[in-house]
Amino acid sequence: VSCGLAHGTLLLSDVPFPGSTSTLLQVGGDRRDAGPLSPQRPPFCPAKHLGERRALPAELRGRGVAAGVAVLLEASTGRILLTRRAGTLRAFPSVWVPPGESGLGGGHGALVTLGLLDVGLRELAEETGLRLDAGTFSWRLLGLWESLYPPMLSRGLPRRHHIVAYLLLRSDEPHERLEARMCPSESEVSAYAWLEPAVLAAIAATEDGAESSGDVPSALPATVGIVELSSGSSSSARLPTSTLLRTAPAQGEDLERVSTGTKFALRLWLEGTRDLPHP
Repeated sequence: VSCGLAHGTLLLSDVPFPGSTSTLLQVGGDRRDAGPLSPQRPPFCPAKHLGERRALPAELRGRGVAAGVAVLLEASTGRILLTRRAGTLRAFPSVWVPPGESGLGGGHGALVTLGLLDVGLRELAEETGLRLDAGTFSWRLLGLWESLYPPMLSRGLPRRHHIVAYLLLRSDEPHERLEARMCPSESEVSAYAWLEPAVLAAIAATEDGAESSGDVPSALPATVGIVELSSGSSSSARLPTSTLLRTAPAQGEDLERVSTGTKFALRLWLEGTRDLPHP
C-alpha cells in the first residue's frame, strides 16, 4: 500500500501518488490475518474492544484520528536512539519512544505541506536538536501503528487516537558524533539512550499483553547507559535493563517502559531492515 501526507492528512492508497512511499500494513498480532489497509495494533487496543464493552462518548467520536510520525534513528555503529518522554506530558508520560510527532493535522500550519520524511526530520530536530544533512542518511517507512491513550480500557476511555508512521533513518555517522550535537528539549524529553542491538532485540521480544517477568537474559548487561535531563543540565546515569523489558501493566497506573508501538517498529527493523545500506 502507498502512504503519505497531504495537507496534514495521512493518506493510504492501493496505487502510488506524488510524495508517497510503500509499506506493508498489518492488523492484529498475526501477519497471516493482515488486512491490506489496516495498521498494526496490540490485542488490548481500546479500538478493538469498545464495541464489545461500551460506546465511545459523542465528544470523543467527533475528534477523529490524528496522524503521527516517529523516527528510529540508527547510527553507523548499529545503535538506535530512544528517548524517555517527559513526566509532565499528558499522554504516555515517562515511556521510552523514538523521537516523533503524534498529532499532525490541518491545524498545524507549516506542517500541512510537509511529507513523512520532512515531518520526521523536523521532529527529530525539535526534540533532540539533531539535524541531519541530505546525503548523510538513508531512510524507509517501516510500517503504521494504531495508538490510543490510555492504551487499555481498564484505565479509562481513550482521549487520543493516532495512526503513527514509523520511519527508519540510517545515518552514516557514529552515535558518539551524533550525541555530541544533541540538545534535547526538556519539555518533551527527560532522558535519552543510544541502545545496542542486543538490548533492542530483547526489547522487541517482549510482548505487551502477555505474562512477563522482565528478567534480563544473562547475555545482556544488568544496566544500560542513559543521559538524564534536569533543570537545563544533563548527566550520565545507569538504568536497569529490566526497566526496558517491562510490559504494559493490565491494571493500575502505567510505569516506565518501552512503548508497545516502539516494540512493533523494532521488530520490523530486526526482521528486514538491516539490508538497507548506509549512505
